Amino acid sequence: MDHTAVLALYDRDMREGARPDGPTARIERTGADRAIHDQIACFTGLGRDFEWKLYGHDRPEDLGRRLAAAGFRAEPEETLMIGEVSRLVLDGEPPDGVRLVAVTDPAGIDLVVDVHERAFGTDGTRLRHRLLDGLAAAPEAVVAVVALAGGEAVSAARMELVPGTRFAGLWGGGTVEAWRGRGVYRALVAHRARVAAARGYRYLQVDASPMSRPILERLGFHALSTTTPYLYGG
Repeated sequence: MDHTAVLALYDRDMREGARPDGPTARIERTGADRAIHDQIACFTGLGRDFEWKLYGHDRPEDLGRRLAAAGFRAEPEETLMIGEVSRLVLDGEPPDGVRLVAVTDPAGIDLVVDVHERAFGTDGTRLRHRLLDGLAAAPEAVVAVVALAGGEAVSAARMELVPGTRFAGLWGGGTVEAWRGRGVYRALVAHRARVAAARGYRYLQVDASPMSRPILERLGFHALSTTTPYLYGG
């Protein structure tokens, strides 16, 4: 993979050409300091916390320092990883006794959120609203899947498909602690990659945690940059 060329393509498709990801979202373009001030004013006026995602190759180089000075707090850094679907290792199958089930209704979304809360120890309210809104507005753009061991949801993940681009994003891959290390996460990646290939997407993108990065590298993903969430409010 030509890392520089693919990263430039990612920036063009997914960032410079970004589309609103919900009915209340909009895209704005302006200078860094003006953007920081305007976004703080906008979301403070709405009474909402928000996140600024900073990529490791973003400019200006001191943007992280500017965000911190404006009152943002940095969350742990993740790795932007991209894999070309046709070159990935997609032989991952669920372990014995585990089956993958597509999420197509609110009951399935409840299972995804339950896994998210148990796996990450965070509140899943925003995720529930995001998935419910996506299911209602554009069900073809979100592929969510849950892994069931008997009747228990033990892992879940989703994929967001952006029309008109070459990239599909893998998000929310989480496995409850008792089931980690058994290949469930790998099976969820392989499942979503096959769906992306069938729908004509060339690349998969992941913001990988230190836990998932080694698995993704073995599947054929490449580290191209970093991402750091900067949170404001809360």
